[in-house]
Amino acid sequence: MAKVKKEKTLTTAQQLGSIIKTSRDIMRKDKGLSGDLDRLPQLTWLMFLKFLDDMELLREEEATLSGERFKPVIEAPYRWRDWAIKEDGLTGDDLINFITKDEAMRPDGTMGMGLIAYLRSLRGENGGNRRDVVSNVFSGITNRMESGYLLREVINKINGIHFASSEELHTLGFLYESMLREMRDAAGDSGEFYTPRPVIQFIVTVTDPKLGEVVLDPACGTGGFLVEAYSYLEQKCKNVQDRELLQNSIMGGEAKHLPYLLVQMNLLLHGMEYPRIVKGNSLDVKVTEIGDKDRVDIILTNPPFGGEEEVGIKNNFPGDMQTSETALLFLQLIMRKLKRPSTTSKGGRAAVVVPNGTLFGDGVAARIKEELVKDYNLHTIVRLPNGVFAPYTPIQTNLLFFDRSGPTKEIWYYELPLPEGRKNYTKTQPMQFEEFMTCIEWWGNRVENEFAWKVSAEQIIKNNFNLDLKNPQKKEELEHLSPEALVKSILEKEKRIAELMNEIQIKLSEKP
Repeated sequence: MAKVKKEKTLTTAQQLGSIIKTSRDIMRKDKGLSGDLDRLPQLTWLMFLKFLDDMELLREEEATLSGERFKPVIEAPYRWRDWAIKEDGLTGDDLINFITKDEAMRPDGTMGMGLIAYLRSLRGENGGNRRDVVSNVFSGITNRMESGYLLREVINKINGIHFASSEELHTLGFLYESMLREMRDAAGDSGEFYTPRPVIQFIVTVTDPKLGEVVLDPACGTGGFLVEAYSYLEQKCKNVQDRELLQNSIMGGEAKHLPYLLVQMNLLLHGMEYPRIVKGNSLDVKVTEIGDKDRVDIILTNPPFGGEEEVGIKNNFPGDMQTSETALLFLQLIMRKLKRPSTTSKGGRAAVVVPNGTLFGDGVAARIKEELVKDYNLHTIVRLPNGVFAPYTPIQTNLLFFDRSGPTKEIWYYELPLPEGRKNYTKTQPMQFEEFMTCIEWWGNRVENEFAWKVSAEQIIKNNFNLDLKNPQKKEELEHLSPEALVKSILEKEKRIAELMNEIQIKLSEKP
């Protein structure tokens, strides 16, 4: 009896993954795209337009059923369905000209603005709607593909993604995250390390945002903290009013155009109507001029560290607090952006990822920490294990949790251990959210144990604001190190020395 060959059925994720991979393979043939950093934004802005049109179609149907008038964000003939949906539609030079020229022949046979020029010209009637989002997104977009025929192939592949399907939207979220992870490799040199999702989930969980509180990430990158905060708050929504409140609760800032494009799409993909993301360097503001109207309830962020800022940015900070170290400037900005306490509120609160150097740094770093301890409540420092950001950086990182409820009385430390049997995290074996569960349980019922200890503010002041304090429970362990553990200890000390040398180099570069 002949065997019947079963056809392999692809899952939605596999189908979408295949579409995205094939699109990028097609782009590799185009001479105008030199590498993945060119192909990723090209693919992303095309997907953005397809996604937006699918959402518009859904809204138009809903408006028709309810008898309401529908005003699209993008008018004909610039909608995706007008110029991209037909497989045998615009192609070659006609397609390239329509997309890139200020004036070109449009798909309807008339002369008018080119696609990108039109998208940049969009303006909301009263500001603050999706037209402004689209205009901001495309203010820095250029088409890098030279072949209109290859571009048509990419567009035809993207047409296989149906954003109107809730299943495909959900699946695309996972695929989209894989695209965002690819940016880490390119970002490492500038001190930008995209935060692992488990770290973000933990921070949002213990910070516990409430409906009505405004959450800000001034260095939002592709939006990890903002998306997680939005999803967390969305679960608390019980009616239309709650959802309207949520739409105005998420804010961010991002200086680089590609992450700015990605965070917009990321938030729209997760349900935000109008992402309130400011394009530009959040440090480009006089911190002494920040007023109450500029302050927010919650700041969650992983600012770039290891990078250096130009003189113009440093001059936005008080003379004795000026430094080129990006992380220290962001820490000052965050402190001043938190709401002051009032009769109805204890003030704003923040959770910030910082490198080890911030904890033990002196000079400007010590002065910033003095203000943090004396004027803010630095209540918790979570020390993350080595390799959390592997393979992008070996630098050890910490999570600072503080608020404006008053001066610091004591600081709780929690040293998160590596999973049993593990020596480090890797790209293939990253940190998991479950590893935070013990710390989450401890958070609301704090007692000293093998991982947790507390230090008084007086001790920190006597220690010249050095926050790099070791777990006292581990003192005895050093007396009985095995040869393997001794080697590991030496290597860790060498890493620490390298961090100190980096700090010294930064200070020397600041001297006139």
